Amino acid sequence: TERHDSRRVDRQLRGRAGRQGDVGSSQFYVSLEDNLMRLFGSERIAKLMDKMNIEEGEVLQAKMLSNSIERAQKKVEENNFGTRKHLLEYDDVMNAQREVVYKRRRHALYGERLQLDIANMIYELAESISEGNIIAQDYKNFEFELIRNFAMASPVTEAEFKGSKAANITGKVYKAALELYENKKKYISESVFNVIQSIRENPEVNFESIGVPFSDGSKTLNVSTNLEKAYESGGAQVVQDFEKNIVLALIDDSWKTHLRKMDELKQSVRLAVHEQKDPLLIYKFEAFELFKGMLNGLGKEVISFLFKAELPQQAEQEVTIEAPGEYQQDETYEQKAEIQNLDERTTQNRAIADAQHQPQQVETVVREEPKIGRNDKVTIKNVMNGESKEMKFKQAIPLLQQGNWVLVDKS
Repeated sequence: TERHDSRRVDRQLRGRAGRQGDVGSSQFYVSLEDNLMRLFGSERIAKLMDKMNIEEGEVLQAKMLSNSIERAQKKVEENNFGTRKHLLEYDDVMNAQREVVYKRRRHALYGERLQLDIANMIYELAESISEGNIIAQDYKNFEFELIRNFAMASPVTEAEFKGSKAANITGKVYKAALELYENKKKYISESVFNVIQSIRENPEVNFESIGVPFSDGSKTLNVSTNLEKAYESGGAQVVQDFEKNIVLALIDDSWKTHLRKMDELKQSVRLAVHEQKDPLLIYKFEAFELFKGMLNGLGKEVISFLFKAELPQQAEQEVTIEAPGEYQQDETYEQKAEIQNLDERTTQNRAIADAQHQPQQVETVVREEPKIGRNDKVTIKNVMNGESKEMKFKQAIPLLQQGNWVLVDKS
């Protein structure tokens, strides 16, 4: 075999080819056209062989050649070491971010510090909204962002907003949001407990866990919770499982998206070499900005879903299903006419769609008379003045296409 790029591979081949522990010898056959020799020093050795008038194909066993090969192998090993070291520096950036994300995920998975993480997300979001709008002095946008993220009205008036510092506004928003969230959790626990109690105390039902759907209007999350624990905790276990599931789901989605962006960033920073900049420094800076944006977006999504999520209104659904007649009696004449017109249009649209989907029947045209050739003599007549002409069919085609002449007879 030839000499390889790494001396470690050569030693490994020696060990595998022989019997380990036994005395033996090994020999490698190297050509100047091998990759190792071609990339490192083959031209110099070839010139030396020409000067010494050594014929092609002759075996060379010189210490100088062995030393040249070892030097080439050392260069390749140094290049490989530098490549691995460079990749490790890139991976250290990802590892630091990975530890932060996995730590938050463990808190959500095992319930450790989950409440504290949610409280921190509420405070960070309140701080971001307050500081950004205080600098811009935009009270309307401040109210809009509170409604969009926390689903609550502003706890401060416009005069207080313009005359206070950002830290004071942040404290008031955080306190109001935290109080609203605690009341929301208590309301959800009480609402769910009525259903859990009826299921748990029913002797015919024997469920170990149940699924409770939560929706914020755009997304729906089915939370699986232990029936016994939910019954013993008065419905509080359902809220804990809800927080755990939504935080885990959003962390996973955000982390997967962030990993794709980091891969794209690693590919793009290589072009910084052409600008005489260090790609690693640019990668660290851009990776930090991406990670900070990912955490801010994650906090907004988690808080928005926790504050907006509601249980399905079972009572209203039952009324809608069981007693439709009550709504029909309260309808006005105009509403009934509009509903009737909608029904008629729906029926017509369905009939048109069915007709379009039905396969069309193709009728076969049977020719009763023989086909007229282009050179056959025909007689045509002008319907306007009664004039008749006899000519070849190919000459009569332009006149027939005008519409005034008709084919009378074929000769």
